[in-house]
Amino acid sequence: MVRNGEFALADVKRVIRRKWWVIPVCIMVCGAAGVLAALKLPKKYTSQTLVLVSKPMVPVEYVKPIETEDLNQRLASMKEQILSRSRLEPVIEKFGVYKEDRRKVPMEQLVEKLRTAIEISPLEPMPGTLDKSMPGFHVSVTFSNPRTAQQICTEITSMFMQQNSGALENDAARTNTFVSEHLEDAKAKLDQQDAKLAEFKRRFLGSLPEEEQTNLNRLTALNSQIEANTQALSAAQQDKAFNESLLSQQETNWKATQTGQNPETIDVQIQALQDQLTALEAKYTPEHPDVIKTKKLVEELRKRSAETPKTVNSSGESQAKAEPPNIQLLRARVRQDEMNIAGLAKRQGQVQDQIRSLQGQMQASPMVEQQLKELTRNYQSALEFYNDLQKKRESSQMAKDLAHQQQGEQFRVLDPPNLPVTPSFPKKLYFAGGGVGGGFALGLAILYILMMIDKTLHTERDVELQLKLIVLATVPVLEMVYGSDRNTGLPKGAVTTNA
Repeated sequence: MVRNGEFALADVKRVIRRKWWVIPVCIMVCGAAGVLAALKLPKKYTSQTLVLVSKPMVPVEYVKPIETEDLNQRLASMKEQILSRSRLEPVIEKFGVYKEDRRKVPMEQLVEKLRTAIEISPLEPMPGTLDKSMPGFHVSVTFSNPRTAQQICTEITSMFMQQNSGALENDAARTNTFVSEHLEDAKAKLDQQDAKLAEFKRRFLGSLPEEEQTNLNRLTALNSQIEANTQALSAAQQDKAFNESLLSQQETNWKATQTGQNPETIDVQIQALQDQLTALEAKYTPEHPDVIKTKKLVEELRKRSAETPKTVNSSGESQAKAEPPNIQLLRARVRQDEMNIAGLAKRQGQVQDQIRSLQGQMQASPMVEQQLKELTRNYQSALEFYNDLQKKRESSQMAKDLAHQQQGEQFRVLDPPNLPVTPSFPKKLYFAGGGVGGGFALGLAILYILMMIDKTLHTERDVELQLKLIVLATVPVLEMVYGSDRNTGLPKGAVTTNA
């Protein structure tokens, strides 16, 4: 007897000994029901194929393919697109599936039914390999008709291959277009920075940092020029003063000769020119034009001295009214000196202006250098960005050609979709095993229920608990044995006790 849901081992043995046949019966009945269900249920056939991901034929060191997302993400994205209604509804129309249900069931439910019949399962990479990317995936289609299952599996596989090829080519084309557009903008900005830099260099020509040494050399040369010009100007002024004094002396002597007072002979003029020649030779070389002219003048006066008498006529009138050549020569020299002084003064002013301008440029050089560095930095950044985009466009163009020629990463069908012969559902062995297991569990459950509803008293403890009386003695059960008992070895007609 089971008390409060608790039972002992003796209770279990007693129930099994009496009702052991319940378990075999349940196993046989449930196993037969499983086999019958496997025979009666609608059969489903599964057609599947294996698609591998082939590596690019061109090494990635030469052409890097454009992959905007991971292969697993791309496969999931393609799966959502291919299993959408816009892609599955034409498949239903093409192969004429669910003809009986089209009038009764909406197309959305038929698409969902077909979607559940399609299974995409990725392959796991082999353990121990360094490459952890997905090597491929299975495409399985389960349908009631094996031929239709094979056709749908072939169609879905073709969709994946076309979708992958088109996605790679579109990604490459979009990337190439995107990079090309930004490359044009980068080129425009680079040209703008180049124009700014060129205009800045034209504007501050002479104050650029690379011209600093040139400016120093020019300043040194200009200082040398102004020093030489100052010396030349001083010498010209001295020459002018000397020539003016000679001219004044010669004019005084010539005028005195013309008026008859203190007549001066040609010899005196020759002596004066001789003194002037000596002074010129002390300052200049014999090839100097003034020295040569003075020598010629001395020679002319000596010729005149030899030809002209040294006395004047009694009338007191001079023999010549014109200025003598020596005075004309001195007057010309004075004018030449004035012109030289004016030219040297003008040249000195020009050199001083150049020095002031050059000094201003050199003073502005630090500020110009700072602005030039900023412009150069902007130009260099624009140039580097442009060169980087140029390389990326070339790479994207090669990747586009690679995808267009299908030389990159592609899906390759290893095993074409098979034509299933045996149904994938239901499987008789699985149903029979399930029936046997279920029958065994059912038999145990029935034995447990029988044990729970058994209210008979079998032990002294059961009597004491049920009747609340003390047991004084127990009478064993007497059973008559007919025939010989092989287990006990008792003769026929023996009486045994069963406590």
